[in-house]
Amino acid sequence: QVQLVESGGGSVQAGGSLRLSCAASMDSSRHTVGWFRQAPGKEREVVAAIYAGLGASAYADSVKGRFTISRDNAKNTVNLQMNSLKPEDTARYYCAAAQSRGLLSGGNWRLPGRYGNWGQGTQVTVSS
Repeated sequence: QVQLVESGGGSVQAGGSLRLSCAASMDSSRHTVGWFRQAPGKEREVVAAIYAGLGASAYADSVKGRFTISRDNAKNTVNLQMNSLKPEDTARYYCAAAQSRGLLSGGNWRLPGRYGNWGQGTQVTVSS
C-alpha cells in the first residue's frame, strides 16, 4: 500500500517562504504526484503536479512563478518550494499520488478524484 507523509508546514509572514516535502513509500518517479490544498470552508484544489519520469510538471495559475515542484531522486521525495507566500495561501496542504503517467497531458491532473493515495496533510499559515 502506498504511503505518503508530508512535512515542512508552519507559520510564516506574507512574502516569506516554506518548503514542503512528501516522502513516498513507492517509486515516485513512476507516479504522478500532486500537491493539493484545502482551506476551511473551501473545496480541495490542486496546487501543482509532477511526473518526474518524463520531467513534466504543471501549476495552478494562482501559484505560477511563486511555487516550484520537484523530485529529490536520492530521497524519493516530492518537494514544493513556496516563495512570496500570501495570506490566501493559508490552507492544509496534501500530497497525493496517481499510478498514471498521462494526467499531465490533459486537465485531469487538477482533479482530486484521479489520485488514489493521499497523505494526512500539513498546515501552512501565512499572516499579513
